[in-house]
Amino acid sequence: MAGRRQQRRREFGTVRKLASGRWQARYVGPDGTRHKAPETFDTKTDAQDWLNLVRADIERSQWRNPDAGAVNFEKYALRWLEERGLAPITVDRYSGLLRLHILPAFGGKDLDEITPPSVRAWRAERRKATGDTTVAKSYRLLKAILQTAVDDDLLPTNPCRIKGAGKEEADERPTATVEQVFDLADALGPRWRLMVLLGAFASLRPEELAELRRHSVDLDECSLRITHASPELTNGRRVTGAPKTRAGKRTVYLPDFLLPELRRHLRWFAEKEPDGLLFVGEKGAPFRRSTFGRKWRKARKKVGMADTFRFYDLRHTGNTLAADTGAKLKDLMVRAGQSSERAQLIYQHSTARHQRRLAQGIDAEVRQQLSESLAGGREARQG
Repeated sequence: MAGRRQQRRREFGTVRKLASGRWQARYVGPDGTRHKAPETFDTKTDAQDWLNLVRADIERSQWRNPDAGAVNFEKYALRWLEERGLAPITVDRYSGLLRLHILPAFGGKDLDEITPPSVRAWRAERRKATGDTTVAKSYRLLKAILQTAVDDDLLPTNPCRIKGAGKEEADERPTATVEQVFDLADALGPRWRLMVLLGAFASLRPEELAELRRHSVDLDECSLRITHASPELTNGRRVTGAPKTRAGKRTVYLPDFLLPELRRHLRWFAEKEPDGLLFVGEKGAPFRRSTFGRKWRKARKKVGMADTFRFYDLRHTGNTLAADTGAKLKDLMVRAGQSSERAQLIYQHSTARHQRRLAQGIDAEVRQQLSESLAGGREARQG
């Protein structure tokens, strides 16, 4: 009886001696396909031992098709991007990272050909060619795609194993003084003045500013209701939808000094229909990042600000200014429309009263800094 059981165990798979003198092991897997060992063996016993290990994996339901990873990475990555249900702006960003940084190295490989050493070599090369922030973003994307391949049983483990490689340590973004914000607003001219002031003193994102409409404005409350955003893709197409996070839908209370600016802009430049856009170009076209970018660079140069100061840094300026008023973290996050699961618990009790007080604090801070700037100018002239 024992001998027959031993015989049946030996009958799993076959071994044969090759012309080279080495031994090959083959077996039929649970998928009904014949597979062979990835390497040959010195002895028949070694080949049989390998087959026994495979049989044990099958009996423990731990067998994995050795050919599962023979899937082209580029095709898999593009399908991964399609199946995520991501926002258009995220798809646009990921497509750029794939095209410029990931596919040139891995696009022609199968999934199982991407190894930890090849990932390390790729990251080292990219760090020399571009900034650490871009490399971190690219690494996170590569790791996410390959983790899905692991979940799909196409890979046994994720070859992205570099500790901390996906962490961004970008330089601290610059902020502007209150006087510089007003100088930029003046340099851009009356049509775009309010956009600069709202970018700074309401902490609005460019894509949120692009979709502000007349019905977004409450003059009695001196507030704006943010419900939509219109980010612009790299191909120039505007994509209108909900803000980037759930917390992006919010009411932003404005400092009182912005009320006359808001009234004047509505009277002079906003579209006249009830749902008309607040910001349109000289010929009535919606806000375009490329066109405004040229105006921004000229204004920035005119007031003597560094080339590294981006329009988005106005938002950082506003967030810093609001924090300087002593506001609570939960109030700051509500105002800025920032969201995460942890942040939800932090700011969920922030009220309109707190937000109004925060706007008033910004109002007082701006007025004080402008007053000090004017006083300093008078003293310089008198001196």
